[in-house]
Amino acid sequence: MSRLLTNIGQLVTNDPERDGILGLLEDAAVVIENDRIGWVGAAADAPAADSVTDVAGAAVLPGYVDSHTHLVFGGDRADEFEARMAGRAYSAGGIRSTVAATRAATDDELRTRLAGFVGELHAQGTTTMEIKSGYGLGVAEESRLVRLAAEVTPEVTFLGAHVVPADYADRADDYVDLVTGPMLDACAPHARWIDVFCEAGAFTVEQSRRVLEAGAARGLGIRVHANQLGTGGGVRLAVEFGAASVDHCTFLVDGDVAALAASETVCTLLPGVEFSTRQPYPNARRLIDAGVRVALASDCNPGSSFTSSMAFCIAVAVREMGMTPAEAVCAATAGGAAALRRTDIGRVVPGARADLLQLKAPGYLHLAYRPGVPLVERVWKDGVLVVG
Repeated sequence: MSRLLTNIGQLVTNDPERDGILGLLEDAAVVIENDRIGWVGAAADAPAADSVTDVAGAAVLPGYVDSHTHLVFGGDRADEFEARMAGRAYSAGGIRSTVAATRAATDDELRTRLAGFVGELHAQGTTTMEIKSGYGLGVAEESRLVRLAAEVTPEVTFLGAHVVPADYADRADDYVDLVTGPMLDACAPHARWIDVFCEAGAFTVEQSRRVLEAGAARGLGIRVHANQLGTGGGVRLAVEFGAASVDHCTFLVDGDVAALAASETVCTLLPGVEFSTRQPYPNARRLIDAGVRVALASDCNPGSSFTSSMAFCIAVAVREMGMTPAEAVCAATAGGAAALRRTDIGRVVPGARADLLQLKAPGYLHLAYRPGVPLVERVWKDGVLVVG
């Protein structure tokens, strides 16, 4: 089956063969053939298709690629958010309260909640999401989380090294033994990636190195949480391992920026975290001007960033992080795809997956221009209309 989307006022293609960062086309059309993009071009030149959808001059973009989420968990941490808004500083320790709530939840409870979050992301234009574990912190518990995540996305990340659980207090190295041994054995069959929180209060550089080495030996791709709470060696460790992405990067020294610029590692920025924790926003302008590839993601989690809205992240990145609207949209689509080392998403080009977002607006600028306004009209995932 083929479907023609026509009368597109502005089409964001992210096609490097076209002019500009977004490869914009005006008065455009797209043909969807089953689950793929079959044709892209001027509406006047569009070929025939089995069905036609007239979008009446609206903008169409690639579906957002949210390359950093934590969607399998129990409970929430609204009280922690309230305390931060009253002046309490953020620390990584709050993760342990979510671990307790997640361990107490049944598979069906977690599965139902996860399905709700996936629907929430789709409704806001996200068509690809990475999902991390990290709220089990035991062999059976972490295995359960990656298994549930794998039911809804191929982009599953094993994050047993999120924090040291309370039952391993003062025995962090013993916990790393567990993560790199029995826990990895149980989780690797369900995961594509391994991640570690390389940060004061979580794992040291050397402990993180052990985790990444073990994951790489099992064939998992590398991701790293780093430099969220302060400067440290996490960014350069990620570059050393050829990580697909290093995430947070709120506090960077010149050497970190230079290392990223000379690498293929994507720097994934998470503006929802700084919004929710009142930390300084990362300087995206500094990174982009240095030649670093940047992605935006939501970091949707119950503690430090309980938002699933990529449009919100775009607006904050433009307002607070020095990004142009075009750079932010690219970072939320093609940038996220690069952070997952995917070439079949984040672009509207022949052969790519037919993951598309139609706005209730004539152009992508409205994503930053109208913050907080629900602008999603339709969403297609693998050629199937999932919203609208």
